[in-house]
Amino acid sequence: MTPELLLAFVLFAFATAGTPGPNNMMLLASGANFGFRRTVLHILGISCGLGFMVLAMGLGLGGVFRAYPVLHEVLRWVGAAYMLWLAWKIAMSSSVSDKTLGKPMTFLQAAAFQWVNPKAWAMALGAVTTYAPEGGGWLVIPLLAGTFMLVGAPCSAAWAGFGQGLRPFLDRPAVLRTFNVAMAVLLVVSLYPLVVDHKAAPTTAPREVAVEGPMLPAMRSHG
Repeated sequence: MTPELLLAFVLFAFATAGTPGPNNMMLLASGANFGFRRTVLHILGISCGLGFMVLAMGLGLGGVFRAYPVLHEVLRWVGAAYMLWLAWKIAMSSSVSDKTLGKPMTFLQAAAFQWVNPKAWAMALGAVTTYAPEGGGWLVIPLLAGTFMLVGAPCSAAWAGFGQGLRPFLDRPAVLRTFNVAMAVLLVVSLYPLVVDHKAAPTTAPREVAVEGPMLPAMRSHG
């Protein structure tokens, strides 16, 4: 993997991890409701979850969804339904201690959430199909996954930190309720292009990743 290609991938990871989406909307709301410290496990779960998705896609999971596209359709709609439920929970919270919102996501919850997050699927697929050079060796996919984690974590932390910074302005229940409703609406809006736009769905076969090491399945290209 050339330094130029790696730099391009770092920019890709920064752009995709730092722009608004389901993860970042939830981090913003979590930072505002619970503070940055209690959102750290949420941040780490997102970073590790995305890194593991990139690793899984590079090791052949994309071929499974290519062979059985119905699996992606199921995940797409299950993910959308789950995020609508999360948006409802956020919108119904009216104070920092409101039991409706409950508590921040745990590490495992945040990592598992990536598997029902349409944007996460698009990010992982794009990472493998675009930036894994043919004949790059068996370390390329772990390198991409690790880079995604290292770049994504600060981006996630920035969104949670921004939410933390809003806490002094959200000390009144009515103001916080308005903020949470706005976050819920933005979470729903962030789903629209990801659910409707089939170009983002990982049913498109990744190009072949020719690997020089053992036990790493290659994925065929459709051109």
